[in-house]
Amino acid sequence: MAFVITSPCKEEKAGECVEVCPVECIEEGKDMFYIDPDICIDCGACEAVCPVEAIYHEDDVPDEEREYIQINKEFFQS
Repeated sequence: MAFVITSPCKEEKAGECVEVCPVECIEEGKDMFYIDPDICIDCGACEAVCPVEAIYHEDDVPDEEREYIQINKEFFQS
């Protein structure tokens, strides 16, 4: 399991999450940040500092944001 960045990050891109990630698994995309699920160690540091509450543990992503689990994975497949 990993943490997932969801829609509130779109166009926000505050970046605090990148600064606190101990394994550098968060990358900036065109419209938002993404978490690499293969590198994320589930520490939760990013979730705690997100100013727009866009980051959830994969098990806790709200139903209306579930598509972002796959969106985050696909970002790192290209």
